[in-house]
Amino acid sequence: MHVEYPFTAALTVENYLHGVRIDSFLIRHFRNYTPYRMQRMVRAGQVRIEGVVAETDDRVYRGQSVAVRLVEPPDHLLLPEPRDLEALYEDDWLIVINKPPDLVVHPCGNYVSGSLANALQAYFDRKTQLKGLVRPGIVHRLDRLTSGVMVCTKDHLAHRKLGIHFEQRRVLKSYLALVHGSISDDRGEIDLAIGEWPGGGTIRMSTAPDAVDPRPSRTLYEVVERFERFTLVRAEPHTGRLHQIRVHLAGIGFPIVADEFYSHGGVFTASELENASGLPAESRNGSSLDHHAPLLDRQALHAHSLRFVHPVTRELVTFEAPLAGDIERVLSLLRQSAPVSTAG
Repeated sequence: MHVEYPFTAALTVENYLHGVRIDSFLIRHFRNYTPYRMQRMVRAGQVRIEGVVAETDDRVYRGQSVAVRLVEPPDHLLLPEPRDLEALYEDDWLIVINKPPDLVVHPCGNYVSGSLANALQAYFDRKTQLKGLVRPGIVHRLDRLTSGVMVCTKDHLAHRKLGIHFEQRRVLKSYLALVHGSISDDRGEIDLAIGEWPGGGTIRMSTAPDAVDPRPSRTLYEVVERFERFTLVRAEPHTGRLHQIRVHLAGIGFPIVADEFYSHGGVFTASELENASGLPAESRNGSSLDHHAPLLDRQALHAHSLRFVHPVTRELVTFEAPLAGDIERVLSLLRQSAPVSTAG
């Protein structure tokens, strides 16, 4: 049940916020408020530290009690946009989502709305006493056209700790990718520096010798399933470069199917499937497919799993997202029309 403003919240100062100013402490807890809005509420006498009205330059110390009377709504609120989301897991601190393809994670550039963050804001608003009380915490990203598992935080402490885990590469990420070509080795390591595409004006990355500002990059891979002219691989990035898996697999000659930047184009059709296998592509019920209809209109890349230490409970947790339907359909057609083998 939602309540209206004013709303009073009671907080306890965490260890890591020991010694910060009262407004900085409050905007950590209420991330949909700007510093200006919080400073105004402090000046208006709406904040108390250990029962005493706070001044704007007061600092807080571990274990202290803080009460804030939120007399105004948030002024940094994401537009809540309801959308069906597949939640793989949820607790008081985290929510794990199976992100569909063609969904940008956060408003940016040409995508000013319709993001995962907007959908999560609407979801949180339905579950909290006050709209805007919780702001989705984005601690990592997937490309708009990449599907799969994503974790988002609900509070500042989980956001801070999990963000540090990602920065320190303490989160194990595993992806599934369908690539052009038959990879002969069952497993391998790609150790190619990644830099910006020469010439600028693009977000493309490159492993070529003329790449701009190349940085060391490392990806491990193993073959999951082989087809006549395609391979399904599992890839684990051990650095965090933009488009790392996409550019690394292309860099060793096995670009991801339907990758608009690093492959033969951003669409994969039934006719391409037939040309690759030499056999007619058929649907599950045996009827022929439209040769020119896209089977995939985005890169065949899926974030399959995340493994990390829970930022609050300290348990080791693993989350897996079922393979997206469009990629699963292509795999099904490949299994019907072409020889299959798995890694030995």
